[in-house]
Amino acid sequence: MSAVDVRELADIAALEGLAADLGDILGAGDVVLLEGPIGVGKTRFVSAFVAALGSTDQVTSPTYTLMHVYETPRLLVLHLDAYRLSGVEEYLDLGAGDFAHDAITMVEWGDRVAGAHPEHLGLVLEFGQSGDNSRRCTIRRRGRSWPLPGVLAP
Repeated sequence: MSAVDVRELADIAALEGLAADLGDILGAGDVVLLEGPIGVGKTRFVSAFVAALGSTDQVTSPTYTLMHVYETPRLLVLHLDAYRLSGVEEYLDLGAGDFAHDAITMVEWGDRVAGAHPEHLGLVLEFGQSGDNSRRCTIRRRGRSWPLPGVLAP
């Protein structure tokens, strides 16, 4: 099962608001695969998501460390970056799957490892057309019905 929705985001605050909205909906075992060009706001999205779950941790890109783990009052958030990985096998070798069932997993450059997660929420972030801070977010729901009431409201 796959469903696609598009959300126009006026600015970075709207991107952060979308992350906070998803923080109210997602739970243990859920996987979010983030795609988009460098600088579009993938790490910023994860930072806002982790903050919405009540963590004060500073979220940074896991480009070189490959994985960060953030503790929140609700549950763990695994933050991975697949940019430098050769594929699904190397991704699985990181061991995130060992405790992913107790966490929310967010993967930057997630299209590179989508085969490891047949059920996932895919977010494709793009720069807006006007050259300002606007963004477009294409939301793809794969493998099950994702409860997203209100998240896609304009």
